[in-house]
Amino acid sequence: MVESPSATLKDKSAQPAQVCTRCIYDSNVPSILFDEKGMCNYCKMHDDLVAQYPTGEEGRKKLEEMAAEIKAAGKNKKYDCVVGVSGGCDSSYLLYKMKELGLRPLAVHFDNTWNSTIATENIHNMLKALDIDLYTIVVDNEEYDDIYTSFLRAGVADIEAPTDIALATTLYKAAAKFGVKYMIEGHSFRTEGVSPLGWLYMDGKYISSVHKQYGKKKMKTYPNLWLTSFLKWMIFSRIKKIRPLYFMDYDKEATKKFLTKEFGWQWYGGHHLENRFTAFYHAYFLPKRFGIDQRVNGYAAMARSGQMTREEGLRLMSEPPHLDDENLEYLKKRLGFSDQEFDRLMNLPKRTYKDFKTYKPFFERFRWFFYIMYKADLVPYSFYVKYTSKKLL
Repeated sequence: MVESPSATLKDKSAQPAQVCTRCIYDSNVPSILFDEKGMCNYCKMHDDLVAQYPTGEEGRKKLEEMAAEIKAAGKNKKYDCVVGVSGGCDSSYLLYKMKELGLRPLAVHFDNTWNSTIATENIHNMLKALDIDLYTIVVDNEEYDDIYTSFLRAGVADIEAPTDIALATTLYKAAAKFGVKYMIEGHSFRTEGVSPLGWLYMDGKYISSVHKQYGKKKMKTYPNLWLTSFLKWMIFSRIKKIRPLYFMDYDKEATKKFLTKEFGWQWYGGHHLENRFTAFYHAYFLPKRFGIDQRVNGYAAMARSGQMTREEGLRLMSEPPHLDDENLEYLKKRLGFSDQEFDRLMNLPKRTYKDFKTYKPFFERFRWFFYIMYKADLVPYSFYVKYTSKKLL
């Protein structure tokens, strides 16, 4: 039997996990099922997405149709779409492609004050070269550190949820302010996959609930995504969420080389590592605290899409994730943790979103409504599948 890619994070004396015969997900992944050939349901989800979002010539035509639709909706406006930027590969390439399609994007960034220097330089270099304006919401750093600390004290895995929620809110705010009807997202299921149902959760009510119990400062500058605002922007503003990379033959390694050559873009060492807290979250916190190594999402996705062999993905997963000691010490110092307090937080009883107030019951109850929203491109397919399902955990 092929060794489980999560074996380095678990007791190897336990019963060996079943590994998908096509990708590298194993039976430790939540909500996983295997067919008679040993292929997992996440591979089936990938194939369903491939059928919905073709690449090649058909994908090119879809992109051109999409661009024409966006241009028409944005006629006589300063911008016709908003694009979330982080300094990462996907969002940087999206800026270039949107300009190539003749669109007038507004770059949008949520600054949680933990950006790496490389990420900041990448953002500014891309925007300057492409002549694109930037809309930014900068949170108060002490307030945001208090939010992060509250999630660490809560004992949950979702400590990066505040950033993801705040970015979504920032995008909506920018779109609403400038009357933009299209939100461009830099996700590619062919290179990133879909995070397994049950590993992580986020919504605005969850953020508020955790912070109310464990935070010490008031949230004054944090842009939370309340349900009323979410529904308003979705139903009345009709802000559509579009993922152009779904229609592209997107090769991540080739893209990094292209961005470096054309724009002086710099690689920051790994997916999600352009932010110092996010680097801690992915390379240290999730693997050590919860036995979750999210590198498996990308490697599995690239194995499914043929950008990496299954054997190469398994080999890469056998190498433990790495966070440099300097970044870990920076985090402890900034958040005011002694070594003893940090160790205590890393060994708290494990809890989940179910221990707090969330919008999850609402999403489940109105699953039919969010299916309609998904079909209208007002929420992504991944949102509909994960947030309205009762099988998240």
